[in-house]
Formats: sequence, C-alpha cells, structure tokens
Amino acid sequence: MNIEISDLHFTYPSGVQALRGISLTIEAGEQVGIVGQNGAGKTTLVRHLNGLLHPTAGEVKIGDWDTRKYSVAKLAARVGYVFQNPDDQLFSRDVRTEVAFGPKNLGYPKEQVEALVSEALEMTELADKTEANPYDLSPTWRKMVAIASVIAMDTPIVIFDEPTTGQDAASVARIANVIRVLRERGKTVITITHDIDFCAENFERVIAMSQGRILLDGKANDVLGQEEILAATYVDPPQLARLGRRLGFKETVRNEEEFLAALKNMSA
Repeated sequence: MNIEISDLHFTYPSGVQALRGISLTIEAGEQVGIVGQNGAGKTTLVRHLNGLLHPTAGEVKIGDWDTRKYSVAKLAARVGYVFQNPDDQLFSRDVRTEVAFGPKNLGYPKEQVEALVSEALEMTELADKTEANPYDLSPTWRKMVAIASVIAMDTPIVIFDEPTTGQDAASVARIANVIRVLRERGKTVITITHDIDFCAENFERVIAMSQGRILLDGKANDVLGQEEILAATYVDPPQLARLGRRLGFKETVRNEEEFLAALKNMSA
C-alpha cells in the first residue's frame, strides 16, 4: 500500500505555516527515517497520514484513500501510530487489555485478536507483564506497551514518533528488533527521530526536513553524507560516518558492518 503526498501545505489556526509544499511517495514495505530540528514539520507531516490533521492545501493518499474523506477510526485500519509519549496513548487497566483494544476495535475475529496480541507481547518482551497496570510500569516498559498495542492492529503502515527518546540501551535494541521484524513482514515503517545513529542503523531511506520543506530524500548513505546540508537541519551525520570521513573513507558508512568493510578496503 503506497503513500502519495502531493504539494501538501498545512497552516495551524495560529497562523504558523508548518508544511510548505511537500510532495513524496513512500512505497509499500519501505523503511523511512525522518530527521530534522524541532519545528521542521516532521510530526505535522506524519499526522496527516492517519487523519489527525487534514491538508490546508494539497492531497494525502493512503493506498486509494484520500485522507480527507475518511475518519481517523477508518484510517486506523491502514496506519498505526505510536505516539512519542506513551502516556498519551495508554488507558486500560492491564497490559493485555491495552494491547487487545486495537484489534478488537478493528473488528477482527476473537481467534485472530488472541493470536495478534500474543505475538505483539512476545515481540516486545511483555509476555510476563500482561496482568500489570501499564502505569505501574517504568516509562521504558510503558513505551513497549504502546508499541505492542499498535503492532497488534496488524496495519500495513506503522509510524513511530521519536521511539528512542528516554529509552535505555536494552529498550532501544528491542525497538530495533521490532522494526526488523516489521520489515521482514513487508510492513511500511516510518520513524521520526533525533537519534541519528538509530536512524542510520535501521533505515534504508532518510528524509531530512527544515522549515516545513524537504531538503534531502534518498538512500541513507547518500543523505547522511551530505554534512553541510544536514547542518541546516541541525543534524550531525552518524558517529561512524564522521569517523570514517576523518579516516579518509571515500564512501559514507552508517553502521559497524559498513565501517569494517571500508576499513578493510583501505588496508588492502
């Protein structure tokens, strides 16, 4: 299911123009990281994908659906959205009930709901916390509950808004594994993040935004190598990319595997 955004403009009631002519296509199964400073328009952009916001001008289509013609509840069958703050998302008395709410609300049969819930709990390592009240858990685990509740809806498109903010290394690794599994299942994953190293390690396509416009959009290695343009978005290239450049690598590297391969080529 493709996402088609055509000349998208959005102005808030306060008069702030948040998006200024965004056009892009995200194909089914793509893994896309969106980076940029606060106020660049990242969250405003992705909130158009599930109908939380409607264009001031332009068009957003999820598959063959124009988002202006469908409710948030209808779009929830196609687009799952994990909020930055899990406390904005959680409301049930226990973890299992919370994770089951989405697929039940979408009208899935009971057996399918049970299977999706169990799978989401296993993927997020929450299987031993099903009876706990989400608000009795640490912020790290509340984030995982929020992620599990969206995964269980089995939507073709999943959006993560700053998933690694406030998370420890173990939780970041869990989130990376969730994204890996979603990728293997052919899901489209879109992530807003300030964690450029996480972005580099987990996404093949990167979009850099500034002041409501797209400055860069392409393969992660190409985008993350544009140090001067990234500076305009107040984003530094990943640590390994910066180290590789100082070592004289000809190509931009974004993870340990690429770094070691480039180092080996230099030594050959």
